[in-house]
Amino acid sequence: MFLVQYTGLNQLPFDPANNNEPLQFGSASGPLVTEGLIENGGESSKKRKRTNAPSADNSRTLNVDSTAMTLPMSDPTAWATAMNNLGMAPLGIAGQPILPDFDPALGMMTGIPPITPMMPGLGIVPPPIPPDMPVVKEIIHCKSCTLFPPNPNLPPPATRERPPGCKTVFVGGLPENGTEQIIVEVFEQCGEIIAIRKSKKNFCHIRFAEEYMVDKALYLSGYRIRLGSSTDKKDTGRLHVDFAQARDDLYEWECKQRMLAREERHRRRMEEERLRPPSPPPVVHYSDHECSIVAEKLKDDSKFSEAVQTLLTWIERGEVNRRSANNFYSMIQSANSHVRRLVNEKAAHEKDMEEAKEKFKQALSGILIQFEQIVAVYHSASKQKAWDHFTKAQRKNISVWCKQAEEIRNIHNDELMGIRREEEMEMSDDEIEETTETKETEESALVSQAEALKEENDSLRWQLDAYRNEVELLKQEQGKAHREDDPNKEQQLKLLQQALQGMQQHLLKVQEEYKRKEAELEKVKDDKLQVEKMLENLKEKESCASRLCTSSQDSDYPLEKTLNSSPIKSEREALLVGIISTFLHVHPFGASIEYICSYLHRLDNKICTSDVECLMGRLQHTFRQEMTGVGASLEKRWKFCGFEGLKLT
Repeated sequence: MFLVQYTGLNQLPFDPANNNEPLQFGSASGPLVTEGLIENGGESSKKRKRTNAPSADNSRTLNVDSTAMTLPMSDPTAWATAMNNLGMAPLGIAGQPILPDFDPALGMMTGIPPITPMMPGLGIVPPPIPPDMPVVKEIIHCKSCTLFPPNPNLPPPATRERPPGCKTVFVGGLPENGTEQIIVEVFEQCGEIIAIRKSKKNFCHIRFAEEYMVDKALYLSGYRIRLGSSTDKKDTGRLHVDFAQARDDLYEWECKQRMLAREERHRRRMEEERLRPPSPPPVVHYSDHECSIVAEKLKDDSKFSEAVQTLLTWIERGEVNRRSANNFYSMIQSANSHVRRLVNEKAAHEKDMEEAKEKFKQALSGILIQFEQIVAVYHSASKQKAWDHFTKAQRKNISVWCKQAEEIRNIHNDELMGIRREEEMEMSDDEIEETTETKETEESALVSQAEALKEENDSLRWQLDAYRNEVELLKQEQGKAHREDDPNKEQQLKLLQQALQGMQQHLLKVQEEYKRKEAELEKVKDDKLQVEKMLENLKEKESCASRLCTSSQDSDYPLEKTLNSSPIKSEREALLVGIISTFLHVHPFGASIEYICSYLHRLDNKICTSDVECLMGRLQHTFRQEMTGVGASLEKRWKFCGFEGLKLT
């Protein structure tokens, strides 16, 4: 059993471990704690009850169901001392107070919380031990062995990273003579053991039923174990408990994670199904009866939207054919009759909105007038004639009211001005739209007309193809039925031929008009291109004129231009050229730019290396750069070539 020792308690005047008389504390609901027997010296044949191991978390709090204390029934002084250390009024076995003049405040020690009905030994749930409270491991007596705690000053034993779903521990440092029965005896108090795999090299693996039992087993890490009372080396060892990675643990953990993922997916699916909008009702198939019902619904304003949806679905399904074309045309005509109604409704709603805006504007202007009157009253009251007659508190209230009224008035005024600005912007937008519409070019108008003619041409072509197909179908039916003498058929054929001729004539007219419009459009495009060419010619003439002006200016000042084109721009650069030429004349094999600049820095520290190199690069007939050396000793050197350059220039 695991005991927690609190520092700061008074020493009891007896040794509880050497007293074998059990003591039971009772309450109205039955016995709360039953004390077990403690082993006296060597092996004891009396039974003991095990207590729970440390809690599942890695904190230092321990779940202690009973305190390992046995007090003699005949020693009231020891009992009173123990109760005094716990801050409780000492009571006898029957419940009578032993010390009538007991002060609970005198028995409280530093670091011990006040006594509550939930404290260990007096209730079911023990209170948590504060983190700063020192926890001392006690000796654990088992039936066949004894566990001695490690040195509290040593650091806690090291453990590896905990595998997911770990239920298996590695136990090392077992005695050589340790058996599986002893391992079960030591570790079964941590929880239910499922399997033990013992090795011949003084270690084993223990698999528990739950994960929190592993944390209880880790509490025993560092304990020294001794079998019985033997001091033989084979009967002793130091336990090392650590996490172990087992396939079964990982498999169970993965199964649990998959189950949680399935539950989460199911929960999300149920939530999506709950939030999904209901599907629309199915649309019935087309028939003459359903067509008559939909036609009646189309005439009713309240059922119009449902009937239009059904009509749209039928048309998209391809229910339109030669037999049902008239029915569909009548339904489309009924749908078209609602356009005027919808336009009238929109105009009525817009009128209502304008009237509501006007009413709101009038009401807001009336409110602003009243606010102005109230503010005027405050201002008149603030004048000296009336202000001197008010008390200090009254003046303060009037000034506060005046500020509030002015703020509210300003807010309403801004709102009214915003409404007026919106109206002005709407009016200006309308004017802009009108001006843009009036300023449309002839080209855009011609393009739109050409597109309209093209669409009309396509529609006429499709109608002509449809008529041709119908004529062919009629001819085939005539040939099959052998009813050439039927006058109705002849009349239909004549009518169709006349319609085809009319369509062809109309198509020819549309094509001619389309060609004429295209010619006009091309003419407009040619005019546009000519205008663009004229603009380009004007721009070229302007650029030529500017060039002539600049060339005349250049001819007026040729000397300045030649001076500006000279590589030496100042007297300072001329001095630098003379000094560098003298220096390089002394060094016929050349010198690096760093060497030249180091010489120049003695004369002036402000000389920049890049400026010197740029100046020498501009004077190609005076200085020449050459590469000297081989391999790693390759170096750029400048040489003076003024005598050679004089001949070339």
